[in-house]
Amino acid sequence: MTIRLGDEAPDFKADTTDGPIDFYDWKQGAWAVFFSHPADFTPVCTTELGATAGLKGEFDKRNVKAIAISVDSVSDHKAWAGDIGEVTGNPLNFPIIADPDRTVSNQYDMLHPNAGDTSTVRSVFIIDPANKVRLTLTYPKSVGRNFNEILRVIDALQLTDKASVSTPADWVQGDKVIVSPMLSTADAIAKFGDVEEVKPYLRWTPQPKV
Repeated sequence: MTIRLGDEAPDFKADTTDGPIDFYDWKQGAWAVFFSHPADFTPVCTTELGATAGLKGEFDKRNVKAIAISVDSVSDHKAWAGDIGEVTGNPLNFPIIADPDRTVSNQYDMLHPNAGDTSTVRSVFIIDPANKVRLTLTYPKSVGRNFNEILRVIDALQLTDKASVSTPADWVQGDKVIVSPMLSTADAIAKFGDVEEVKPYLRWTPQPKV
């Protein structure tokens, strides 16, 4: 199953390190960062889950819940959790889904046999409160993810959902943004006040408060 931007994220029930969950019920009203890792007790995955745990405060500010998945068992996940805290200094503080029969992994197309085996690749799904998929990323198993980039994308999505703007390349919180092409320059000035027209199709404005 191929999941595209704007699709409804598949719902599922699964066992996790925090007990059984129904995905929609678990994330109700929140954004979710749902990501897969190839296997427990592996070096790159240990650093990734620790990095995610370290961002809990930032996720909470943005109404975001993190959840991970691999094909390992709950008992393996729990045994590995101690290593995550010890190695990274960030104790595990979000659930890891156990998917030994690969049901959820197949729903989200996380298994790529051409990548070497039948474990999950490093997939990322950002899912909004309406359960729509807003971003998908897939990394090779040898390359760890940049979770600060994932946080940056969430900031951009939440901003552009609320204001008639887009974010330029390498945008971070506080940078100027691009006025939506749907607004005329006159309407943009009326709406935002400070508008710089570089080209008729490229107008800058300071990041609006939303």
